[in-house]
Amino acid sequence: MLYYAVKLAVSLLALVAITEIAKRSTVFAALVASLPLTSLLAFVWLHYDGAPAAQIAELSSRIFWLVLPSLLLFLLLPLLLKHGLGFWTSLTLSSAITALAYLGLMMLLRFSGIRL
Repeated sequence: MLYYAVKLAVSLLALVAITEIAKRSTVFAALVASLPLTSLLAFVWLHYDGAPAAQIAELSSRIFWLVLPSLLLFLLLPLLLKHGLGFWTSLTLSSAITALAYLGLMMLLRFSGIRL
């Protein structure tokens, strides 16, 4: 149980750090947030749990493909906000479009013979 508490605390610390840094510097917060902290933590936890290298490599490969549609969120959200849409509307629209992009990419990859 202590092990899971440590994993949770370390993972949450990264998120809290980003939000606190953003209060002082959005550029530095963006830099920290753009780091693949979640992926790095997942790799470390999997390795620590004894996962084989092949499983970690497979996860890394799948993350690569699924990062691509997530980039739409970071393009659309500021665009919608700058055009005067409210925060929740902008977040909902950009998230919905990103979700559709995930589905589209998964269909494209399946059609191309790449299995996720």
